[in-house]
Amino acid sequence: MYPFRRRAFSAALLSWIMLSGCTTIPAGSAPDPGDPWERVNRSVYRFNDGLDRAVAKPVAKAYRKVTPRPIRTGVSNFLDNIIYPVTAVNAALQGKFRQAGRDTGRFLLNTVVGVGGILDPATDVGLRRNDEDFGQTLAVWGVPAGPYLMLPILGPSNVRDAPAKIVDKLMDPKNLVGTSDARVAANILSVIDTRAQLLVLEKPMENVFDRYAFLRNVWRQRRLSQIQDGQVIEEPPEDPSFDAPTDDTDTAPADAVPPAIPPPASGSTSG
Repeated sequence: MYPFRRRAFSAALLSWIMLSGCTTIPAGSAPDPGDPWERVNRSVYRFNDGLDRAVAKPVAKAYRKVTPRPIRTGVSNFLDNIIYPVTAVNAALQGKFRQAGRDTGRFLLNTVVGVGGILDPATDVGLRRNDEDFGQTLAVWGVPAGPYLMLPILGPSNVRDAPAKIVDKLMDPKNLVGTSDARVAANILSVIDTRAQLLVLEKPMENVFDRYAFLRNVWRQRRLSQIQDGQVIEEPPEDPSFDAPTDDTDTAPADAVPPAIPPPASGSTSG
């Protein structure tokens, strides 16, 4: 590990330790049985939120400001297409062989006809985009979710999904080809692109009283919907501030959750 990386890691770890000693659960909040490590999770959330405000959010705003929307759309399509083999593999592991075949066809069509995935002709011909990851695969195999976890930088997860992220990363083509610098650049661009898409959620989140609890509940419901392929969709908690965004015409991804920092592409649960 390079010296500056060691220093950065040490500073981040020290900040997290300091925060973990002073984080409390808001008065009047009932303990959540699915979140037995809530105090530590809230500390990690505060660390993530601070890092997001200091680094990820300003960079995402700058990227959005200087990059025309058609280019951003092309970048998002390209990044989604790169990691799409992970979806196809997990669909097969879950026994969804027809879907896995369609997902493979979608990837090949967008790669060849869509100029490496910059365009999305697959959607135009009816090959819709699916979202499968190894955490969902473990859920289909019967592995229980376990307690809720807030991971440093990566955001919401649980005991089942946290190690599953490692498997998804190992399958991610971005981490298998090219030089190390190219892989780092691709992953950084992916984080910036995801964070930029989530900027539309900033205004609605301003008046949420307990952002940690709200994020936890929305993430759990979204995750359950992912695992059950959308067959069971619970309404998110009502909040008067959640109106349609009026300051920007872009929209967040359909499976987005409010940033904590937001996780990179494969997401990753309760269910």
